[in-house]
Amino acid sequence: MDTTPAYVRRHLAVGWWSLLLFLSLGASLEVMHGFKLGFYLSVANDTRRLMWTLAHAHGTLLSIVHIAFAATVGLGGAGDPAWRRAASKLLIAAGILLPLGFFLGGLVVWGGDPWIGVLLVPLAAVLLFLGVLLTAGNVARS
Repeated sequence: MDTTPAYVRRHLAVGWWSLLLFLSLGASLEVMHGFKLGFYLSVANDTRRLMWTLAHAHGTLLSIVHIAFAATVGLGGAGDPAWRRAASKLLIAAGILLPLGFFLGGLVVWGGDPWIGVLLVPLAAVLLFLGVLLTAGNVARS
């Protein structure tokens, strides 16, 4: 049973909805800049600003990765269904954990250090790397 259309729909939905979410986060960051909110802009909160900017940037980029994955699968670059299933799960997990780790890292800052939630970032980076590796390898073989 070929589940290609399901993967295309899933990643298009994840990609476009998460793009909306992270662009909204970016707009919220701009509003905090515009209103000069101290909990975001003060020098003591540089780490928070950096973490939340990274959450916005990585989330936006990973949204586009989901759309690219959907296009790759939809254009027949999918190859084996087993790799497609694994890559899909890895990319979805990375798309959630990477920006979440940066966002959580900025929630509470102690002496310039991010909160423990930032530990999700290296795990998510490995998941993203593996998902992209699987996709690239299978596109090359198709």
